[in-house]
Amino acid sequence: MQCLVIYDIPDDRARQRVADACLDYGLQRIQYSAFAGNLSRAHQRALFNEMTRRVKGRTANIQLFVFDAKTWGERRILEQQYDDA
Repeated sequence: MQCLVIYDIPDDRARQRVADACLDYGLQRIQYSAFAGNLSRAHQRALFNEMTRRVKGRTANIQLFVFDAKTWGERRILEQQYDDA
């Protein structure tokens, strides 16, 4: 299932640990504090548990959204680069 992980973590070290966990599970960074990718239900639970462990004792807001293929396929993306030169 396609997943989206977003987070707001003030502590730099905890934030990096969560980003590393997302990368370890094969998610791709789509924004500074957002990752997306395909994860089984078991991997969703394992990743969420790992992120919970990595932010223990720190302020954090982590959200993991799961999308079916139809909903994920209907998302809209605008990605552009601006060169001010």
